Amino acid sequence: MGICIPSESSAIHGAPEEARDENVLVFEATKVLSGLCSAYTKQGSKGLNQDAATLFQGYGTENAAFCGVFDGHGKNGHIVSKIVNSRLSPLILSQKKVHAKIDTVQKGDKINHVDTDEDNSSAPNTNCHEWKEAILDAFRVMEKELKLQENIDSTCSGTTAVVVIRQGEDLVIANLGDSRAILGDNL
Repeated sequence: MGICIPSESSAIHGAPEEARDENVLVFEATKVLSGLCSAYTKQGSKGLNQDAATLFQGYGTENAAFCGVFDGHGKNGHIVSKIVNSRLSPLILSQKKVHAKIDTVQKGDKINHVDTDEDNSSAPNTNCHEWKEAILDAFRVMEKELKLQENIDSTCSGTTAVVVIRQGEDLVIANLGDSRAILGDNL
């Protein structure tokens, strides 16, 4: 599988730069993340490597980043993971914009009905709710798009997904299947 973390790849793998594995992809970091960012994937013993990964800085806004790692499985897993890798991040962003507009309209309707004595500190974070709904909707749309692909049989092939969205100081983490994200601190 893979990792996606804000750290220098050679430090992750304990190897000097000239001895890096050819499966390590190193991305230049913007001011959003310090240092370098890396995604590492290694072919297993089953044959073709079916992993795909994305790091998209400036995701929607300047202070945001998207990281996705996709572990394909089945006969066409390599194709499915590449399709999801290329389509999921823009799908999530477009769904987020739709949910933000819906929430704005709903808030506008409720402004006249808000009781000023009411304690709103326990209300859920609207932005977090929008991301959650956007991700769920994007996963559903992605599944429908895959079923429409005539060149692949997605009934026996697919991909897991782990997505991390950083917006300012907030992290939104979602997974589908048995892939997980781990947050670490490089002390």
